[in-house]
Amino acid sequence: MDTNVESFLTEDQEKKIVEAIRLAEKQTSGEIRVHLESFNGVDVETRTKEVFHLLKMDNTQLHNGVILYVAVNLKQFYIYGDKGIHAKVGSSFWENTRDVILEAFKKGDFATGLSKGVLQIGEALHTHFPWHKDDINELIDEISKD
Repeated sequence: MDTNVESFLTEDQEKKIVEAIRLAEKQTSGEIRVHLESFNGVDVETRTKEVFHLLKMDNTQLHNGVILYVAVNLKQFYIYGDKGIHAKVGSSFWENTRDVILEAFKKGDFATGLSKGVLQIGEALHTHFPWHKDDINELIDEISKD
């Protein structure tokens, strides 16, 4: 694992993001993941979709998984939502969420940006895929790294 990935967030910042994921997912059947890696390619969007598949996020029952992918060495990120959530929120939602994250990233506050993005995604998931008593957490909440 690249040392840039390990030093991108402090342990407390990671805990803040994981707590945001848990809080967001308490209200929805949707799944949210944050993935950090050092990426040397040119197409962050394509890589995000590859990681989405590698993390089996496309296997959620309602196709309502969302990934926040960060290429830490490039300080670039991409948000990708599966077809179930994308059909409900459309492109403008992803653009607005991107802008919220980008505002914090420009200040170097990556943890706040990711946390705000997670919570905003959680609100949309809650609206369109509310939690039901028989829902299970299909994917782990921890930040994945490569």
